[in-house]
Amino acid sequence: MVTPVSAGLVAAGLVVLFTGAVLSVYGIALLGAIVGGGGGYLLAPQLGFTELPQVAAGALGGAVLGVAVTYLLLSLAIGALAFAVGTYVGAVGAETLLDDPELLLVAGVAVAVGAVAAFLGTVFKRTIMVFVTSFIGAALTSRQVTGSDFGNLDELEPADVLFDVGDPLFLGLFVLGVLTQLGLFKFGYVKKLAAYLPGASVLRDRKRSSS
Repeated sequence: MVTPVSAGLVAAGLVVLFTGAVLSVYGIALLGAIVGGGGGYLLAPQLGFTELPQVAAGALGGAVLGVAVTYLLLSLAIGALAFAVGTYVGAVGAETLLDDPELLLVAGVAVAVGAVAAFLGTVFKRTIMVFVTSFIGAALTSRQVTGSDFGNLDELEPADVLFDVGDPLFLGLFVLGVLTQLGLFKFGYVKKLAAYLPGASVLRDRKRSSS
């Protein structure tokens, strides 16, 4: 059954998947809302707020905070989003490749991968944002990440929100998103449009920032 929430997540995923990086500050703000909303959704039960309106309020508050942070710290926000996705990929990789790894080991690998992703995000802003937006967009569009994946809010475990990044549908959408966004940056009118968007100058790879 298609619900307004699931339809909204898929719609947001499609926007992020194909235009997240091109939309510059707006795409980053949307990602900030998604990441912040997810954080608020997960944090609310840990603080004792398990009723649906309370969890919804936590998610909304997190989304608003995520947008605010991206506008105030746009350059750092790119690195932060890259770190968030990098730690997720690191955690999934550790869980997949290692034989029943300890939580500390998974956390260490996740943080290490996240740190590398964050560093690359500060150097190659545009390119990293293409990969980050494509990853999150593919996860939402393919419905690899849904509200039901979080399970019981009172007994949430890290494994509950990890999904198979090798899923053909997810991989296909991810590759399609990357190729589409990289291709859009080749078009002159897209470059001109990005030049008029507030904050667009932030979204450049360092090696081209002087041009």
